[in-house]
Amino acid sequence: MKLTFKVIAGPTSNKLGRRNSIFFGCLWWLLGTSLQAGCTGIAMLICGRFINGICVGITSSQVPVYLAEISRKETRGSIIVIQQWAIEWGIFIMYFAGYGCSFIKGPASFRTAWALQLVPAVFLMAGIPFLPESPRWLAKVGREQEAVAILADIQAGGNVNDPLVLAEWDEITTILAAEREGQQGWRSGANIMTYYVVYIFEMANLTGNIGLVSSGIQYAIFIIGTAATFFFIDKTGRRPLLIYGAIAMGVCMFVVGGVLGSYGTYLPDGLNGNLSVRVQVTGSPAYTVIAFCYLLVLAYSLTLAPIAWVYAAEVWSLETRATGMALASIANWLFNFAIGFFIPPGFQNISWKLFIIFGVLCFAAAAQAFISYPETAGKTLEEIELLFAKDGPHPWNTKPGNSMLDARVQDIQEHGGKVGAAFGGAEVETAEDVEKTAHAAPPQPVETIA
Repeated sequence: MKLTFKVIAGPTSNKLGRRNSIFFGCLWWLLGTSLQAGCTGIAMLICGRFINGICVGITSSQVPVYLAEISRKETRGSIIVIQQWAIEWGIFIMYFAGYGCSFIKGPASFRTAWALQLVPAVFLMAGIPFLPESPRWLAKVGREQEAVAILADIQAGGNVNDPLVLAEWDEITTILAAEREGQQGWRSGANIMTYYVVYIFEMANLTGNIGLVSSGIQYAIFIIGTAATFFFIDKTGRRPLLIYGAIAMGVCMFVVGGVLGSYGTYLPDGLNGNLSVRVQVTGSPAYTVIAFCYLLVLAYSLTLAPIAWVYAAEVWSLETRATGMALASIANWLFNFAIGFFIPPGFQNISWKLFIIFGVLCFAAAAQAFISYPETAGKTLEEIELLFAKDGPHPWNTKPGNSMLDARVQDIQEHGGKVGAAFGGAEVETAEDVEKTAHAAPPQPVETIA
């Protein structure tokens, strides 16, 4: 369901705008969740889940796009990480809310758990009208006056003639014109832990309520790890986190698989009839498996979990960003589907060897990141687009920062400049002046300020 609606997420965002498409998605979430909480049969429940898929398809791909397009280059990574952090809080809360609701008698148990999903959607919808639209989307659809006004609010407190605003607006329009002129990955296996950690902990001899609570601890680790990422993602850059994170996860996979393979007791009939748990360890080996499962989750939450969405939101051009991010999200959900579908048979047939396979994939992902992924931290979205040009630098030679925008700002400070060139030559000073000028003269192409 989510895959179906991710296909339309890009066109929806390009038509309605980033902000309005998110609001549109929330409306579907309210409807779908209401049907689930009040369902009287399987058909009604499936219908509600189907409608929820519309929201997830739109919001999971377009929220990162929106955050990337309204953020300053120095803090873009941290801003997008907040979204991942919020998702992990939601998973953590709903895991234990569901656990708590399991003690409620009767249908109120599942109705309460599903009804709780309404709360975050209501808060998000209440806040959306107070958020600015993406200036890059506004520029894309020809609403230059509004785009400059919002860009000035974000970058310079409303001063449309601030050198930073002038330089970034010039960069946006130049790259957008170039796009229009030309218009005529590997998986780490981390979701094994989030989807089937209960099975893995049963392999480590943790069962019953102790196993369930221990499984829930990983969600707390996710929250802590992603929160820590907020403070260094824009300083260390994306490449080191992608490369070393994948390596760390690969090591954890090898340790878990190696311990289960070396010290595990084979259970031909499964554990209590569960054929997905055909090997079990006890004592020190069990503690090792549990510890490295948590270490894997920590490594993932500090690196690939937030960075993957940050990077995916950064590397697309303005013309393709909404659709491209939807495609990236489709790939993610396809793999999630594969995890849910193939991992249980994998545990049944090759048991601990599955961890070795994903360990190899993690190291392959690190190699791919080193060879193929240029550094994007500290650069504008327009500069990032140039990194992928045919004559762009080798990815391993790119570093955080070194933004050309800083040189443009200095040039404007030395030579002066006004944003009036974009609005029929009228001289404007503030975002309010832009709104007035918008009614006085049609927009004209912005000349590059030398």
